[in-house]
Amino acid sequence: MIRFIKSLNAWGTSGFREVLKQEIELLNPDQLPLQQWLSAGNYALGDKFSVMVLDTTEDENFIHARAGIFYNSIIGGCACADDPTPVSELNEYCVVRLDIDKKTTETTIALLTDEAKTEF
Repeated sequence: MIRFIKSLNAWGTSGFREVLKQEIELLNPDQLPLQQWLSAGNYALGDKFSVMVLDTTEDENFIHARAGIFYNSIIGGCACADDPTPVSELNEYCVVRLDIDKKTTETTIALLTDEAKTEF
């Protein structure tokens, strides 16, 4: 279960976006939908990713945020000993929606499709 306690505590302050960015970047990459939105490679690398908070809003129960995640992938091949193709990291990007429960700090993260990336 993901809980963004620091982000909830920072809500309404000028430092909220930075706190949220830091909390997302501290997540285990397996908690993010990186593999589901590959466009260049076929295997997501989670060892280095960065986050940009795009926008935020709230309702009575939740803080909602849209964030872009920059990460890398590779194209996995046969890994044959005589394969001359070097393994190169490819740039990837996805947009996620985070919903932070104001009472419990439980946070859900959902991948946004192309159509939903601009709607908020």
